Amino acid sequence: MTGPSAGSAAARTRLVARAESERFERQERATGAQWVREQQLVELGKRRDCYVTSNSGYRRYRIELMKYLWLVHKGEVTVEARTALEDARHAMHASFAEAQMVASDAVLAELDSMAQILAQMYDRVMRLEDGSAAPEGSFEEIRTGLLRANEQWVVMRGAMRADLGVDSRPAARSSMVP
Repeated sequence: MTGPSAGSAAARTRLVARAESERFERQERATGAQWVREQQLVELGKRRDCYVTSNSGYRRYRIELMKYLWLVHKGEVTVEARTALEDARHAMHASFAEAQMVASDAVLAELDSMAQILAQMYDRVMRLEDGSAAPEGSFEEIRTGLLRANEQWVVMRGAMRADLGVDSRPAARSSMVP
């Protein structure tokens, strides 16, 4: 059978095939878009969990460092207090290592800045404890530096919240000189 009827049947077959192909492509695009959304949610969850760990780890370390400073000042340092400080310090370092794998550059910059401040304060506390206080290493100067570190912690937390979409404005950075 050749003629108009055969030509129109072939055209209908091509039209149906093209419609099926377009429907398949739409389904593939929708499936791909859904997969991307699911991956974004997984990544957001990883970052959120990491930020919770980092936030609490850095805060705990700062608090333990402040408590230890008071014990040094009063001459009441104990093995338990030193262990608590070192545990908090190691937990903070572990949370920073994890953050280096998933955090945004903006959050990493804030975590690094806070880690540097805490490292300086730790060094000053240890030197004060062993009797070789550094310049700006008196009890009051270290205490003031640790209190100012709280301002940096607020900035760090703001960067995390902004990265997670919780708050669109990162906290303003103040000048913090430990």
